[in-house]
Amino acid sequence: MYRVILVEDESVVRKGIALTTDWTALGCELIGEAANGEEGLTLSLQLNPDIVITDVKMPRMDGVEMIKKLRDTGSLSKFIILTAHGDFKYAQSALRLGVSDYLLKPLKDGDLEQSIAQLIAAQSPPSSKEPPPGLNPEIFSMDFNPDSFSRYVQEALLFISHHYIEDINISTISRHLEISEGYLSRIFKKETGYTFSNYLIFYRIKLAMKLLENCRVKIYEVADQVGYSDTAYFSVQFKKIVGISPSEYQDRYQ
Repeated sequence: MYRVILVEDESVVRKGIALTTDWTALGCELIGEAANGEEGLTLSLQLNPDIVITDVKMPRMDGVEMIKKLRDTGSLSKFIILTAHGDFKYAQSALRLGVSDYLLKPLKDGDLEQSIAQLIAAQSPPSSKEPPPGLNPEIFSMDFNPDSFSRYVQEALLFISHHYIEDINISTISRHLEISEGYLSRIFKKETGYTFSNYLIFYRIKLAMKLLENCRVKIYEVADQVGYSDTAYFSVQFKKIVGISPSEYQDRYQ
């Protein structure tokens, strides 16, 4: 389990993240919370977390200063920073300190889970000649029994299977089903274990893995066939989730 600390001065935001994130499904454990950078520094030095999720603009000590002090102590923690649009200069400073990712507030459904999953996937690229994914093969299984889901979730999964090539999101499907986005988001996560955005990404990448087993197909063709118009972005997403690049993955089947 990856050990996580959450540093956020807005208590409502902090508690919201702490309570609504499925840490166990991500292979993580939330081991501490702090209300500012000073508390976060102390807690990080005490607990030595694998991942620190932190706001950047906070009282007493901001997130950038906290990260710098931790780096100065030799901390190997990975950092995900949360920033509002107006605080982007803070984010830029943090990125120079080797921050793994930054997310804009307010967070959208699945943003944090996706960031954590990608961070974890990038930590241990597979070294064997077999092509296992960087994530737990079980945060990656989509062998569902449709009969176990409610009608709306079944229809959402069917919609994805027919339209994954298109530019779709949970709003697209909620409008199609004529239900609220919030309701669909809740029941989708509850019944499948995935946020909608994570499911769509993993669905596309899993299809891409299958297509790449054909050594004659081009990377850009695969990207296009699974819904990515930008081949470079597809390659980045693929590597973050699988642990190796599409070309490296394909090479293993030659």
